[in-house]
Amino acid sequence: MAKKPLRFKDFTSVDYTQSGDDQLAHNAKKRKKDIPTGNTGEEVENEALDMTQRLARGRMFKKNKAKIAMGRKRAQRKIASMDTLKKRARKAARNILLKKLTKDTPKGELSLSRRQDIEKRLEKKKPVIDKLSRKLLPQVRKKEMERKKGGKSAD
Repeated sequence: MAKKPLRFKDFTSVDYTQSGDDQLAHNAKKRKKDIPTGNTGEEVENEALDMTQRLARGRMFKKNKAKIAMGRKRAQRKIASMDTLKKRARKAARNILLKKLTKDTPKGELSLSRRQDIEKRLEKKKPVIDKLSRKLLPQVRKKEMERKKGGKSAD
């Protein structure tokens, strides 16, 4: 008689610790799941956080600050992926447009209403930001390679 093919459930309960101890395996899996990666699994919201949400996020980050710091150190040792480089180029493009709109006034010095107004204007300039970020991508990539090579400080 032929063996039954394995199902997905057969692979989900793998003991990665290879110790045979169920509790140890459960704790290891739980630790792996708790590490914040920046994407919390929630849908991205465009709305600002209210005060209770901000306090809750603050508590969460304070609780996980060691894990976040370790993740940041690990990420620094690796070369950034193309997705990360694209995000950086996009952010740089947004900052360039922000400087033009605010006439070199730092974002922190702007009032809340002015910042919201500028965010709305930047949202309308999405195609310009995309085009500019594509142009900036080689510079961002070069900066990352210099950082990894240990050349000039790229901060």
